[in-house]
Amino acid sequence: MRIFATLFHSSVSKSIFTTIALLAVFTFAASTAQAQSLGYEGPTGVFVTPLASVSASPANGLGKPAVGYHFIAGGNGLGDYQTVSVTEGFAKRFEVGYTSEFHAGSYHLPLLTSANVQGFEIVHGKANLITSKTFGAISVGAIYRFNDHNLFDGSAIGPNQYQTTSNADFYVVGTKVFTGIKKVPVLFNAGLRGTNASLWGLAGNAPGYSARGFGALAFVFTLPNKGNLIVGSEAAQQPQRIKDGSAAILDVPTSVVYAVRYVPSSKLKLNIDAGVLHATSGHDGTDILANAKDRVAFGISYGF
Repeated sequence: MRIFATLFHSSVSKSIFTTIALLAVFTFAASTAQAQSLGYEGPTGVFVTPLASVSASPANGLGKPAVGYHFIAGGNGLGDYQTVSVTEGFAKRFEVGYTSEFHAGSYHLPLLTSANVQGFEIVHGKANLITSKTFGAISVGAIYRFNDHNLFDGSAIGPNQYQTTSNADFYVVGTKVFTGIKKVPVLFNAGLRGTNASLWGLAGNAPGYSARGFGALAFVFTLPNKGNLIVGSEAAQQPQRIKDGSAAILDVPTSVVYAVRYVPSSKLKLNIDAGVLHATSGHDGTDILANAKDRVAFGISYGF
């Protein structure tokens, strides 16, 4: 299944009611075609959050690899992020992959400086448990990030006062495509992850593991040349705090992204993505996330 992708951080949603509403409403859309749309961290999915689908492969062997490139213009507060990914499917139910992340950092916050310009590494895996026309697909997966230099060690501010850290997500996700609207398929995606990463590790570690929900919603429109234009939104609940060497600091909002994907041809496994993240911390506008409001992101993925 060919999927469209969205992106990254966004507006604050601290109540349980809002989180449940986001999971019930937001999800991702696509219709026909094979899954080769890689997310920001490498798994087949939305711009950041995974879908239940896996990278295409035959029932008894390895598939051809899918590759992806993503860019987030985080602004003065967050800095700019880029990832390069390769993902391999096998046995029609599994995928594994590797992603290299690069960060041109900012000195506006000690947690997010150019000390991380070398980036960090990501490995991931996913297993599809159920695929049904009636109930959709359900998968489980894990994402491990390492050699991450985002975490401030609590000492004096400077480019060398950072710990090399690691963090991980363990998740379950369900995806269902509805075709009740004539010529406009809609895909609902919702999942739950256990994570100790703040903003997927881009802002360092959370104080500990917590259960966080995510979901997406999108609509697929068929173009005259048989390509697709996919419009949607993604939401992901984040750990509430970022941890430095001695304390938990900085409220982190639930992320919401609005994005569009262009699929030039049903025969070409190419996706071109553009998104806008609306990030606001809900405070007085002076903290780091106020600088990430209405930031742009781009992505491209290709399946061989």
